[in-house]
Amino acid sequence: MCVGVPMQLTEINYPSGVAEAKGVKRTIGLQLLPEGVLEIGDHVIVHVGFAIEKVDKKMADEIWEALEEVLQMMDEEEEERARGLSSDGDG
Repeated sequence: MCVGVPMQLTEINYPSGVAEAKGVKRTIGLQLLPEGVLEIGDHVIVHVGFAIEKVDKKMADEIWEALEEVLQMMDEEEEERARGLSSDGDG
């Protein structure tokens, strides 16, 4: 599965920039988007180190909400699997 992560631009030095999400800053490539369409504070979807789409804050927040739900479900499944493995040896 490929996942693009919403990040907010904090620096622009086209064709690269710095973006932040959840307290993590990364240098990203901006060259997949036209020069001049991005401003500091804009939100972008970052995939494999490149901004691939500009989105508004509402969309970025909605994507993070969905990603957090998926991560929570994955954690719960992992915990259930671990409990199942530990109970198998008790039998």
